[in-house]
Amino acid sequence: MTSPSQPAASPRIDPAALRLSVAPMMDWTDSHCRVFHRLLAPHARLYTEMVHANAVIHGDRERLLGMDASEHPVALQLGGSEPELLAQAARIGADWGYDEINLNCGCPSDRVQAGRFGACLMREPALVADSVAAMVAACTASGRDVPVTVKCRLGVDDDHDYDCFRAFIDIVADAGCGMFVVHARNAWLQGLSPKENREVPPLRYDWAYRLKRERPDLQVVVNGGIADAGEAAAHLNHADGAMLGRAAYHTPYLLHRLDVAWFGGEVKPRAELLRALRPYVEAQLERGVFLKHITRHLLGLFANERGGRAFRQVLSEGAHKPGADWSLVERAIAITESFATAHDSDRQPA
Repeated sequence: MTSPSQPAASPRIDPAALRLSVAPMMDWTDSHCRVFHRLLAPHARLYTEMVHANAVIHGDRERLLGMDASEHPVALQLGGSEPELLAQAARIGADWGYDEINLNCGCPSDRVQAGRFGACLMREPALVADSVAAMVAACTASGRDVPVTVKCRLGVDDDHDYDCFRAFIDIVADAGCGMFVVHARNAWLQGLSPKENREVPPLRYDWAYRLKRERPDLQVVVNGGIADAGEAAAHLNHADGAMLGRAAYHTPYLLHRLDVAWFGGEVKPRAELLRALRPYVEAQLERGVFLKHITRHLLGLFANERGGRAFRQVLSEGAHKPGADWSLVERAIAITESFATAHDSDRQPA
C-alpha cells in the first residue's frame, strides 16, 4: 500500500499503444482531425490540442472536451501550473472518458510564458512533480485507470546539461509519472517564435535514447522532426514509440502506411479511406457544422500524388461556400482519379 508521503504511481500504458502517436497541435488536432486520423491509423494514440486547466474547469466543456467515440485511445493535453487546478481538470478529463491526461511542459509561446506554464515548467521540476502527484490522485479518485503523462523538451534556452534533463525526469517520475514524450529539442523562450522553436533548436534524439537506456522502467516516446516512415521506424530501436507532428498533419497518408507496417492489415487507397469518413461528415453537417471545419484537415491526403494540388484547390475554394456538402469531397476525389487515369493511359504501349 502506498504511504501518505509516497505519491501513487500512474497506471502503465500498454506498450503497443505507444508505438505510434500523433502530437497535440494547437489549431490542428481538434475532434474532426482526430476522427480522420483514426480512420487512417486504427492503432495510433491521438492527442487533443492543449487546453488550459482553467478553461476545462470554467469553459464550455462540450466544445473543449467533446469527442467522437471512434477517437479512442485519445489523450487530453492540459496546460497549467497550479496543482489544485490541474488536478481538478484532470478529474474532469477522466470523467469525460479520456484515456490519458498529459501535462504540457514544452510549449514555448509568449502566452504560456506569461502564464508560467508550458516549457517554463522545465525549470520548476518540483512544481511539475506536485502537479503530477495531484493529477494522479485525482484520476485515481475518478475510479478509472487513467494514466498521467508528461510531454517535455530537453531544456530551456542555454540548458545543455543532460544531467539536468535527467534530474527533471527523475523528480517527476518519483511523483508518479511513468511515461514521458520527449520533444528532443530545447525550447527558446526569447527570440524565437513557436514555429521557429519547432525547427531551429537542434534535435538531440540521443538524449531520449540515453534516458530510455538509463531508466528502462520509464516509457519514453520520441517527438520532434520525424518526417518519414524510415525515421519513425528507427526510433523504435531506441524508445517505446514515435510521435509524429507536422508530418502526420501535412502528409496524413504516412499515418496509414505506418499503422499497417507496424500493426498489420492491408494498405488501402486514399480515396477508399476518405470515403469512409462520409457518415461522420454528413452527421456533422446535420448538426450545423460547416464543411470547411472538417475538410481543412484533409488537404494533405493526396500530397505528392498526381492531382494532389487540384484536390486541395477544390476543397479550399468550395468548402466555405453556403450549402457545401459531401458532393464537394467526391468532386475532389474524382479529380485525383482522373489524373491517375490519364497517367495510366499515357503509359500504355502504342
